[in-house]
Amino acid sequence: MADASTLTFSAYARYYDLLYRDKDYAAEADYVHSLIQRFAPGARALLELGCGTGKHARLLAGRGYRVHGVEVSADMLARAREQQAEDGRDGGLTFTQGDIRAVRLGETFDVVISLFHVFSYMSTNDDLAAAFATARAHLRPGGILIFDCWYGPAVLTERPAVRVKRMEDETIEVTRLAEPRLRAQDNVVDVNYHVLIRNKQTQAVSEVKEAHHMRYLFIPEIELLAKAAGLTVLHSEEWLTARSPGVDTWGVSFVLQG
Repeated sequence: MADASTLTFSAYARYYDLLYRDKDYAAEADYVHSLIQRFAPGARALLELGCGTGKHARLLAGRGYRVHGVEVSADMLARAREQQAEDGRDGGLTFTQGDIRAVRLGETFDVVISLFHVFSYMSTNDDLAAAFATARAHLRPGGILIFDCWYGPAVLTERPAVRVKRMEDETIEVTRLAEPRLRAQDNVVDVNYHVLIRNKQTQAVSEVKEAHHMRYLFIPEIELLAKAAGLTVLHSEEWLTARSPGVDTWGVSFVLQG
């Protein structure tokens, strides 16, 4: 991710797990596991590009995979390691701080995964090409890349809408307003976030403002990007449901082979 994204997630990391506490990470890890079993059933070593706070990585490690997570945000990575320590899971799970466009670990894996629209944060052609090249560089011959992204036909059909989300725990209440702006000429949606954080003890309110630039993708351009990186598109389907992608399918998962 670009330097601006590093700053974005530095501010965001403190509230990230709370905002996505309702996200069913276990079901998503099961879904990714099912794709691996379908397309690379003997896989044991996984690389996750853009692992965030490590929730998917920990769940997949719990299934017996050896997982290595790469994350650009030092704050998110610190949270991932903190939760790893809380779980008491030392073996089978490691992390590296790095930019997925440039990181080179000097080893290869059976599967590379990149989840929760990480590839959509690669908002320029150069960023996308670099991310695909990173994935290819870390795949063993015949290995697979699994990623999900915003799907262009649905974005242009349904159009992004303003959304408000509120979550709380025992100490803080978080309200997030998301105001999207479509940049159709760039295949990008600028999602402008305004986050209000209320301390329940002091009633003090702080705020964070930031913009996330989300690239929506189409199957033909993914095929071109894959070919340029030495990858082949094996499969695409709606994230979690396995339906064929359509104009109402915002999230699509892709399986590519090296």
